[in-house]
Amino acid sequence: MAIISKLAHVGTTIFTVMSKLAAECGAINLSQGFPDFPIDGRLSALVDAAMKAGHNQYAPMPGLPSLREAISDKIQRLYGFRYDPDTEVTVASGGTQAIFTAIGAVVHPGDEVIIVDPAYDCYSPTVELFGGKPVHVRLGIDMKFDADAVKAAITPKTRMLMINTPHNPAGTILRDADMKRIAGMLRGTDIILLSDEVYEHLVFDGEPHASAINYPELRDRAFVIFSFGKVFHTTGWKMGYAVAPKTLMSEFRKVHQFNVFSVNTPMQHALATYMNEPLSYEAVPSFYQAKRDRFSTGMVKSRFKLLPCEGSYFQTADYSEISLEDDMTFAQRVTREFGVATIPLSPFYKEPPSEQRLLRFCFAKQDATLDAAIEKLCRI
Repeated sequence: MAIISKLAHVGTTIFTVMSKLAAECGAINLSQGFPDFPIDGRLSALVDAAMKAGHNQYAPMPGLPSLREAISDKIQRLYGFRYDPDTEVTVASGGTQAIFTAIGAVVHPGDEVIIVDPAYDCYSPTVELFGGKPVHVRLGIDMKFDADAVKAAITPKTRMLMINTPHNPAGTILRDADMKRIAGMLRGTDIILLSDEVYEHLVFDGEPHASAINYPELRDRAFVIFSFGKVFHTTGWKMGYAVAPKTLMSEFRKVHQFNVFSVNTPMQHALATYMNEPLSYEAVPSFYQAKRDRFSTGMVKSRFKLLPCEGSYFQTADYSEISLEDDMTFAQRVTREFGVATIPLSPFYKEPPSEQRLLRFCFAKQDATLDAAIEKLCRI
């Protein structure tokens, strides 16, 4: 039987490849972005209680009302704006599913979608699946947002601009000036903004998170995507949510209902209760900043040159003083010969810069894991 692939150029994700290699080599896994420490026992107990209380059947399609209410309360507390929990908030099966659904809801065949490379690897394939055309621009050489490059990429066919802050894999953040530039370049257009903010609470050094929600011109045209997994160390739960104006959310839900329909019920009950305590997310920045600092301090003795990490739980490092190998070859060699798995940055680009020599390390790990990895990396 002949099958014409819709994603003929797409293979297994780099996360799967490197985690598999780490397991085969018994290497410390600083590649795929997930914690290796336990979640809050109270959150586990809340899930257990919800299951025992019989909350094991389908939840409402947009999410439990109590969880949507808690999400609206949290956003109002943090950003001073309240989304209508009935019509503007939808619980999703993780941030990736929310991104997939938002793109599927509004991107038509032939529409152009601007993607800023290096970009999370689901962006471009999802645009292609729905018949859109990815238009790739790059961050600057300092891994900061290049507003001029983005503006130059806008055409009459542009349907969506995708942004990500804090940025995976670069670890940089968008600031107030960046968001105002974006608002200016979208003003007077029908371009939809997709703001991927799954690392909203992982912003360091006292910097505020410049959410699209803070900017009315952006908020009124944006899907904003969040993740419970990134905040509460529960990536395996695949729980997230999207917020958007009613007109956009109505289209989002049309796709959502035929994609996953509804999301894990007992976990929604648990999260609705857990989120009522702001400390559950307020402590996250300092928690991860300490891990960033532990990793960066330990790596001072290494031959890697660490780039500034302003947010997320990823540290990007330049290895050009160690090797001129391409990043995939070098990452695999480090895994096999030195016992630490990382992620090369080239898979996050449509056309990676030929001179670039960068790896991404995940520091969402126990201190003992980080210390052991640092010791190995300093031997290189």
